[in-house]
Amino acid sequence: MKKLGVFLMLAMVSTFSWAESYEIPKEPKYHFFNDSFWDMNEELELMKEEKKKGMMIMFTMDECPFCHRMKSTVLNQPSIQKFYRNNFKLFEIDIEGDIELINFKGEETTMKDFAWKEYKVRATPVFVFFDENGNYIKRARFTGATNTKKEFKQLGQFVIDKEYKKQSFVKYKRNEK
Repeated sequence: MKKLGVFLMLAMVSTFSWAESYEIPKEPKYHFFNDSFWDMNEELELMKEEKKKGMMIMFTMDECPFCHRMKSTVLNQPSIQKFYRNNFKLFEIDIEGDIELINFKGEETTMKDFAWKEYKVRATPVFVFFDENGNYIKRARFTGATNTKKEFKQLGQFVIDKEYKKQSFVKYKRNEK
């Protein structure tokens, strides 16, 4: 009987430990990305008012398996959603999209022209960051899906800490392990 009690107690403790580390996924469309009227200068102003550290755009396309993987394994995790929403304005732009937007220069364009002509996005997903002043952070550009949610969080921290001014993301990750 004593052994059964110890077994049940261990089972309960391991269940609670598992439950604490498990996150109930939430749809990225509603819990990760911000809504927008697609005026990027207006979004920059809102970003400053909200005291965000920057802006991130995820360039995607509908048939992209890596975009789908990011949305279903990383961007749907509440801890990632909280971290990124606390620090960044977050937008998803379809590289094949005809939706009109106003770029950072105040010019009207479409999502597909914004992606291709301004940021040379061909493959997806591509994560592009802008600092608190709206400057494109070229060294923080990340193409493809991250391997883990930890790596994606590191990417955000890399931008927040302005480590891109000192080193590449690859070196930053190597030093963070």
